[in-house]
Amino acid sequence: MKIYNLIVSLILKKRNQRIKLFIDQPHKVQEKLRHYLINKAKNTEFGKTYDFKSINNLKDFSERIPLSTYEDLEHYIVKMRAGNQNILWPSRIKWFAKSSGTTGNKSKYIPVSKESIADCHYKGGKDLLAIYCSNYPAKNIFNGKSVMLGGSHSISKLSSKMKEGDLSAIIMEQLPFWVRMQQSPKLTIALMDDWEEKIELMTEQAIHQNVSSLSGVPSWTLVFAKKILEKTGKKNLHEVWPNFELYMHGGINFEPYRKKFEELFPKGINYIESFNASEGYFGIQDNPNKNDLLLMLDFGIYYEFILLKNALKNKPSVVSLSEVKLGEDYEMVITTNAGLWRYRIGDTVRFTKLNPYRFVITGRTKHNLNVFGEELMIHNAEKALQKVCTDLHLEVLEYTAAPKFTGTNGKGCHEWILEFKNAPKDLQKFRYSFDQALKNLNSDYEAKRYKNMVLEMPILHIASKNLFFKWMKNKGKLGGQNKVPRLSNERKFIEELLKLNH
Repeated sequence: MKIYNLIVSLILKKRNQRIKLFIDQPHKVQEKLRHYLINKAKNTEFGKTYDFKSINNLKDFSERIPLSTYEDLEHYIVKMRAGNQNILWPSRIKWFAKSSGTTGNKSKYIPVSKESIADCHYKGGKDLLAIYCSNYPAKNIFNGKSVMLGGSHSISKLSSKMKEGDLSAIIMEQLPFWVRMQQSPKLTIALMDDWEEKIELMTEQAIHQNVSSLSGVPSWTLVFAKKILEKTGKKNLHEVWPNFELYMHGGINFEPYRKKFEELFPKGINYIESFNASEGYFGIQDNPNKNDLLLMLDFGIYYEFILLKNALKNKPSVVSLSEVKLGEDYEMVITTNAGLWRYRIGDTVRFTKLNPYRFVITGRTKHNLNVFGEELMIHNAEKALQKVCTDLHLEVLEYTAAPKFTGTNGKGCHEWILEFKNAPKDLQKFRYSFDQALKNLNSDYEAKRYKNMVLEMPILHIASKNLFFKWMKNKGKLGGQNKVPRLSNERKFIEELLKLNH
């Protein structure tokens, strides 16, 4: 107990010194990092290809190194997965975080270096705990266990020397002993790849422990919570874990889940959000009274940004951190200490403050509906659903949507399939209210809906119970960081769900 307080106090002291630099010299911090990354990787295959040795400034960096997607770097990553070293990054790579972002067929294999583990992901975890203890000094989560809902990993199909799997599994297996002492479940259970068996064993263990904190994607956390309540016969989780105080979350918008968590913890708990992806740890909610995140400038990640409205251009212009403006939506471009060079991660953010840099996550470049020029973003959809559900006393558990052409004249609509906890008695009323809420939130959608000239009223389907769970199970995507694709400009996901729905 004392060792944790001592460690956290040391972390907090160092963090406060670093945050001062974030405020006083943010661009210098990033510039120094850019120079380090270039110099470190100058003798790699990628570094030699783009002549890193002659890159001396930002102009050289942005002109010499092309913007990249996963597909652009994939041939390098395949070499690395086969055991080849010094390709994108000089230190030995033996881990790959397997990520599909949302439930798709193709997985991405993101290289994980010893530097990205220590100086990014672990550093982020330590900062998060220090921030929490600073904001709530009277609290002490170290009296109990911390449950982490993670995924699994396995030996690579390309090399027996390589391991690949969920980032959370990579992190858990390498945690220092003083952290593992507080973790639940035990490692043999935490790393199991059978999600349903793992959740059963986790439940059996957790109901007998003094759990004080929990981390995981909200949707899978609710599945775990349901198992706990079924097994114990309790009405809420405070009856199971009376000393529970902190839920750490990230990955998807938490607001649609907040009401459910408040029901699970009726005495109230604390929440802290982080932006921790397979590619890196980007931000932490350091002020509990605000929903924006502090951009972490010294986690081995150099940031650039593309204005979202220009993101689909063949050669979009890129701006540095010093050039971003408040209120604009940007696609993130990252260069990391694991060898992702000017990588378009696909996540979009909007800055709320520039000193220090704070932001909110607005979605993903691929999570929108824009077949008809409507530019409907994920945050529009979730705000609209939240408003209508509040007004009509409903709760949506899962959903996805896709465009649908309704004739040969280019007209169409959006087709939605929604799984409700309590389905609306009047679906047409819900449909009208939802459509109106979308119009109020998005002027482009409203313009395309004008007199049904381009977009007609949305089509809504009520999903059968546990439809999305069954669909994800069929695809082998239960647990971990797997998420339902909310909006897609292709019909692949919705067609599969409609076929399975009954």
